[in-house]
Amino acid sequence: MAAASVIPPACCGLAQRRCSPLAKKASGLHPVDPALVTARDGAPAAVVIHKVKEAELDEMWSFVSSKKQPWWLWAALDHQTGRIVASTFGRRADRVLVHLKALLAPFGIRRFYTDGWGAYPRHLDPHQHVVGKRRTQQLERKHLTLRTRIKR
Repeated sequence: MAAASVIPPACCGLAQRRCSPLAKKASGLHPVDPALVTARDGAPAAVVIHKVKEAELDEMWSFVSSKKQPWWLWAALDHQTGRIVASTFGRRADRVLVHLKALLAPFGIRRFYTDGWGAYPRHLDPHQHVVGKRRTQQLERKHLTLRTRIKR
């Protein structure tokens, strides 16, 4: 599942020799932080499960090979600890937000902080949703740091 959501079809049009290292790493990428989720086979978890009360949601634009085909990194950050709890790649579409919301369901999040993009009010409960840049500064800072490091 993780590989399909991370690597677009046909390796984004990259040459095979350039794509293969990315494809090798894709199997090790996790859409949800494994340290925060219980074991699926029912075995006791090796870590204490951290319930997330408040989360910041945001998306960051980027591209692979061509700016005509943008990809978005969608992330959810624990507002209290500053730790990324889930992420996914995709277009800037409602279905990607629904997928991210499904990844966040086990955490029992009671409040979502977002910017004013239109998909958030359509898919988040209005009693749990707070719009504004003031409460999304941590995640915006992480995205800016990531973008700056990629350019170097």
